[in-house]
Amino acid sequence: MNRSTSPAPLVHLAAEDNVGVAVRALAPGEKLKVGRTAVTAVEPIPSGHKIALRPIAAGEKVLKHAAAIGSATRAIAPGEHVHVHNLGSDYLPTRLRPTTDRNMLGEKEEGAGPCR
Repeated sequence: MNRSTSPAPLVHLAAEDNVGVAVRALAPGEKLKVGRTAVTAVEPIPSGHKIALRPIAAGEKVLKHAAAIGSATRAIAPGEHVHVHNLGSDYLPTRLRPTTDRNMLGEKEEGAGPCR
């Protein structure tokens, strides 16, 4: 395949994102460029996974597609794999049944009968 028609190995989905997405598996030491950003993979990055494009501080929001997808659980260097080992979910349920906590503890709701 002609190099000019090869897909880029990395995509940057939105300008404010601090991560890119690997289009294919990336090898340690592989030099990558997306727009004006250059980064070197410091570890294997599986296809479809995220790679830090700049330093991300512990507690900082990780942005993908211009949306916060979680917070860094530790400092992440450019070129590092960003995944569950260094990214914590910030998901908070927005709606819970009022009895959810009691039901999770095995307590019976008053008036609760068998499901039909």
